Formats: sequence, C-alpha cells, structure tokens
Amino acid sequence: MTALTDNLTKLDGYLARFRPHGIQNLIGGETRPAASGAVFDTSSPVDESVICPVARGGAEDIDAAAKAAAAAFPAWRDMPAAERKKILIRIAELIEARAEEIALCECWDTGQALRFMSKAALRGAANFRFFADKVAAARDGQNLRSPTLMNVTTRVPIGPVGVITPWNTPFMLSTWKIAPALAAGCTVVHKPAEFSPLTARILAEIAQEAGLPDGVWNLVNGLGEDAGRALTEHPAIKAIAFVGESKTGSMIMKQGADTLKRVHFELGGKNPVVVFDDADLDRALDAAIFMIYSLNGERCTSSSRLLVQETIADDFEAKLIERVNRIKVGHPLDPETEVGPLIHKVHFDKVTSYFDTAKQDGATIAAGGCRVGDQGWFVHPTLFTGANSDMTIAQEEIFGPVLTSIRFSTEAEALQIANDTQYGLTAYVWTNDLTRALRFTDALEAGMIWVNSENVRHLPTPFGGVKASGIGRDGGDWSFDFYMEQKHIGFALGQHKIPRLGA
Repeated sequence: MTALTDNLTKLDGYLARFRPHGIQNLIGGETRPAASGAVFDTSSPVDESVICPVARGGAEDIDAAAKAAAAAFPAWRDMPAAERKKILIRIAELIEARAEEIALCECWDTGQALRFMSKAALRGAANFRFFADKVAAARDGQNLRSPTLMNVTTRVPIGPVGVITPWNTPFMLSTWKIAPALAAGCTVVHKPAEFSPLTARILAEIAQEAGLPDGVWNLVNGLGEDAGRALTEHPAIKAIAFVGESKTGSMIMKQGADTLKRVHFELGGKNPVVVFDDADLDRALDAAIFMIYSLNGERCTSSSRLLVQETIADDFEAKLIERVNRIKVGHPLDPETEVGPLIHKVHFDKVTSYFDTAKQDGATIAAGGCRVGDQGWFVHPTLFTGANSDMTIAQEEIFGPVLTSIRFSTEAEALQIANDTQYGLTAYVWTNDLTRALRFTDALEAGMIWVNSENVRHLPTPFGGVKASGIGRDGGDWSFDFYMEQKHIGFALGQHKIPRLGA
C-alpha cells in the first residue's frame, strides 16, 4: 500500500461521521442545524467531489450565538486564571492527539499539500500553549505615580468577539485568533470561510471536549453576505478579528461602524523579495521559491514579487525557471507533492485569468501559465519575467503559485519598486551589506521584514501589515492590545487642593 492510498483510507474513516448529517453549527454548547434549515455543500478541490453538506447559518443563528457568547462572558471573564490556563493547555493536548485527522481533512478540504499541513495541527497547539502561558499576566498593568495620585492601570477583556477566518491554512489561522481571545477572557463567535469548514468544526469539538464552558466558543457556518454581515453588525459583538482580502476588510469596517466595532485586520499582500548582487544567491533562490510556491501560493505573506538586481538577473532567472519547472504538482495527500490544487473553481478562474493579463501587459510567461490535468483545480507553478511595476501582475494580489520577476539597477530603484503598491504586509531582503540592510529595511513600507531569511514566525513578535495590508498586530502581548481594554484608576495620596466652583 502506497502512502497516498494509506492516507486516502484514513481520510475516508475521518470523513464518515460527517456524511449523514454534515457539518452543523455549535451554539451555546449545542450542535444545531441552521435555523432556516438551509445548507450548502463543501467540495474537495482535488476532484470536485462533494464532501458533505454544511449548515448555512444566517442572522438568526448569529443572533443566537452572540447571545450565548454574551451570557457566557461574565463567568469566563471571572474564572481564575489558573483554571482558564488548564483548559487552554487541554485544548493543545487534544489538538496534538488528533493531528493526523486535522491534517488529512484540511488537505482534502483546501487542496494544501500534506508536507505542509502535517504540521498545521502542531502549530495550532503551539498557539494555545503559548497563550495559555500568558493567561496569568494578561491583566497586569502599571503603577504610574504622580505628585497627587497613585495611578494604576489594568487590562480587562473587551467582551464577546467575532472571529472570521479564511480558507488558506484555516486551522492554524483559527487558533492564531481564538487562542489569545480566550486567554484574554473573551468569548467567541467564529465564522469560518465557507470554502473550508471541516477543521473549524473539529477545532470547536476539541474545545468542547477540553471542558470549555458552553457558550464561550460558538461556531456558525455560512456565507459572508449572510452570517458574516450579521456578525459584523451585531450589537453584542464588541470586536471583529478578520483575515482575508483587503476589499472585504473595508466592507467589514463599514458594517461595524454603526456599533463602533473595534477591528483587527490581516489583509492582502503583494510582498517583494529583493535580491541584491552581493547576496548568498543560492539561499536567496531557495527562499524566493519557497515563499511563493509553498502552500500553493495561497498565503498572505508570499513573496509574489521578485526584485532582482540586473547584474545577476539573467543567471538568477535561468536557475529559477529550471527549479519552478521541477516543482511536483499532485494529489495533496501524497507526501511527495509540493503544490496541490487551488481551493475552488472561483479562485482557480481568478488566478488563471492573470495568464492572459500577463501577456496583455507585455510580460513573458517563462514557466507554467497553464492548468495541470482536467480534473480538480490544479495549476502549474508559474513565473512571469520581463515585468515592470506598472503592470497589473505587479500590483494586484494573485494569491496563487505565481511569481512576477522585476529587474532593478540601483538600491534607490529597488526601494521605489518595493514600496510601489497599495499593500505593505511583508518584505524579504537579501544582501550581505549590513549597512544597506539597515538603511533599506528602515525605508521599506511593510509591517514585517526578514533579512537573509524566509518567513520564520516567532510567536512573541508582532504580526501584521501597513497600508492596505491590515490594522493591528497579532502575536505576544500585541494580541491582548486588541482583545482587552486598558483601564486606569487614580488613588489620591492625600488631600490635594481641589478647585472650588460656586463656593
């Protein structure tokens, strides 16, 4: 039996329980269909087969979930930190115990390759362990003395929050948002992306099994225009944490304006990887390839623009073309596969539309630019060369295994091109000139920058972007800045003079 056959057999066992009743909502600790009875199907991008029906929640379901979260909030907020920490640790342990199930289901539901998703559950568990360790100190503040007052600050959880997660690496990104919310003492209404509902249900079940009180974590499936909008407008929801497209983030901000929602957005990116001629070119090549073609290119931090210095561009691009053409496209449950299918036909059509756009812009399709096979949403890893910053392919987020290569001559030109988009999430710089690295990164318009490295996440560091790439930061204590309110109390140290009016 091959590894692929073995994985397919295991997957069939994991999916069997969803077939009779599909994926339902979890509200106030109770598994429920949508109030309307409506469902939609989730399908695998591998072969377009239906996995199971999914409850299509709407405003009535969101209202029930928000009320459940509001009712559960006081007890969860006031639960001793040590008890909340135990529950979060238990969630991490159960995630680890079900790591294989999570990975196989995520691959089938999203098309992501197992070589990357095999660690998705472990990363999710690490998120819960990290924030569990921060529970005890989450509400700590400062003592800020003045001549007349002892000023004390503390932090308190903001209340019930809405979490809207995307379809790319949905399990890990759900834990990345929900773990700090729970650690802060908030309750949650989670609306996962309609294209990838499987592992969101598994994660909510894990939390329930770990002993999380009913109503603390509610799951409502549905479409953005129905369940998503109702969540962003609901008055009981105090904040919205969202990962997704910049255009959708703008809509959420408008929808939440009437109830003065606090928002945290991790949005799109058109991230540059800048390769100077003094760099370690072999390592730069490895990193540039990894950061655009891993995870099917469906990642906000992908290095989708290659800025390469003219003096090395011919040789660098020749090696790049050779490597891209050797990337293994295949079944996501095959451990040898490096790139699987795109999530859905809607996204497949969007990504492949840029092949004609590249030609119209005058760029060269140096590798790929075509579909792979005639079943499923597989795309050959693609490289555009001969591009410039004015082209659509250099400005718009394609969000697939597609790299646009642009040449530059001077450092000043590289900086101008790097900053010449509406986005500012990440950037990658390759140079062995330390002074240049300091100067260049200081001027880059990006929330996160790696020098001589691919994206290596360190949980205590801030994660987020500038410009159209987002608002706010995740990671470490920065997460609590969103999920908690600062509170100040001033204690008089004596009988200082108080101005008297009308005396």
